[in-house]
Amino acid sequence: MLRLFVPEISAMPADTPTTIDLGDGAIEPRRTWNIPAMLALALGGFGIGTTEFVTMGLLPDIAGAVHVTEPVAGHVVSAYALGVVVGAPVIAALCARVPRKRLLMALMVAFTIGNAATVLAPSYSTLMAARFLSGLPHGAYFGVASLAAASLAPVGQRAKAVAAVMLGLSAANVVGVPSATWLGQHLGWRDAFAVVVVIGIATVVAIWRFVPELHGIRLTDPRTELGALRRPQVLLTLLVGAVGFGGMFAVYTYITTTLTDVAGMSLGLVPIVLMLFGLGMVAGNILGGILTDRGVTRAVFAALISMVVILAIFIAAAHNPYTAAIGAFFVGASGAALGPALQTRLMDVAHDAQTLAAALNHAALNLANAAGAWLGGLVIAAGLGYTAPAVVGTGLAVLGVLLFALTVAVARRSDRA
Repeated sequence: MLRLFVPEISAMPADTPTTIDLGDGAIEPRRTWNIPAMLALALGGFGIGTTEFVTMGLLPDIAGAVHVTEPVAGHVVSAYALGVVVGAPVIAALCARVPRKRLLMALMVAFTIGNAATVLAPSYSTLMAARFLSGLPHGAYFGVASLAAASLAPVGQRAKAVAAVMLGLSAANVVGVPSATWLGQHLGWRDAFAVVVVIGIATVVAIWRFVPELHGIRLTDPRTELGALRRPQVLLTLLVGAVGFGGMFAVYTYITTTLTDVAGMSLGLVPIVLMLFGLGMVAGNILGGILTDRGVTRAVFAALISMVVILAIFIAAAHNPYTAAIGAFFVGASGAALGPALQTRLMDVAHDAQTLAAALNHAALNLANAAGAWLGGLVIAAGLGYTAPAVVGTGLAVLGVLLFALTVAVARRSDRA
């Protein structure tokens, strides 16, 4: 998949200097893609995506195993997401002086330990704690990995590099999540998270072996990184992600029961639909990277508006197994397209505090995860049925469009001033 980004390199003259300005220092010139490094960084995203999304597919199994209802089990999803929200700013600020390659490896070690604790959790309360621990490195990893990828990319292809890292997360929904879901349904849900532990160990080794030292990314300090929180455009863009992205998670958290109880699909076909959702994420991620390199603002608007339309259609599509499967593909595509666009915009508006801003993007998206799962569980618990989360999701996506329109208007007013 990463080779989809490579052909544009040939259009550059051989003697053209290619430096990437990340706002916090000069970046080492690169004329070609460092494919092994990109794959190593994407492998971490693959593991993170697998552990984050496989929980949704195994939610009924987890609920039965720890003796709670499915809406209550949905709080396990929220616990992971809240771990991301807490961990992203804290780790990014406190580790501002840590060399980036070393930090990436440490984050994946912590991620692996958290998932091992998930495998061993004996009760609902310990499972909640383990999922919170697993989520702590998530945002910081993607933030640092995105900056690392951008520093290794040819000039003018920064968003494609960010998308390449996030492609691992999307690919997880094609291979990792369906495979782990099948494994969890047949052997036990704990085995699904044991697979994630193996992926985490492999990622640590791959980063150590293939990712360079990233000396071109200048280290900052906690005060500089925390300065991102004083920038209105950073905060507004994070709010757009926290609200707009919640629409996808409101639907996806309860996708298994929606497919079986509403669409009338057999449980054995659920992994296939989850794979379709993942293929949609891959397609949306690649398209989002291409569109973002052509215009960040337009790419964000396009992703959000498409999410509104697709979630609204899914309300009706969920009642038929065929249209529900097709709808799952497009729900994944619209959500994934938003990721590279928001990540790149945050890198643009954060100036010298890009590590924290890039990490906070995933904190915002996981806040959307927590909010979407919580709101979806509320409407289900209220007896409104399993299509009600799609209604909630549509509303969140509409609010996301309005918030981004406000963000752009504030930026233009500031520029004129």
